Amino acid sequence: MLPPNSYIRRWSKGSEPKMVEACVLIRTEKGKFVDVIEKIKGLERVVDVYPVLGRYDVIVHVSAPDGKELGKTVLKIGNMSGAVFTETLVEVER
Repeated sequence: MLPPNSYIRRWSKGSEPKMVEACVLIRTEKGKFVDVIEKIKGLERVVDVYPVLGRYDVIVHVSAPDGKELGKTVLKIGNMSGAVFTETLVEVER
């Protein structure tokens, strides 16, 4: 946080904090697809939600400042009513 009456003189890409990024793959209960998506959209740390076809029903892009915060969001998704199974893929390097 900036002290009062101060300002940023220069900002560069390298000064951005490194975030922990992950994709959460979700299988939903039959008939709960739309409900799950709407609940997920309201969660903090959710960057984007992708409804998909195939083995999974939804892919969620999550971004957090550290692994602990990422874990909290992933647990909220996994414990959500209508989510049957989740698998989390954490980015290791960019």
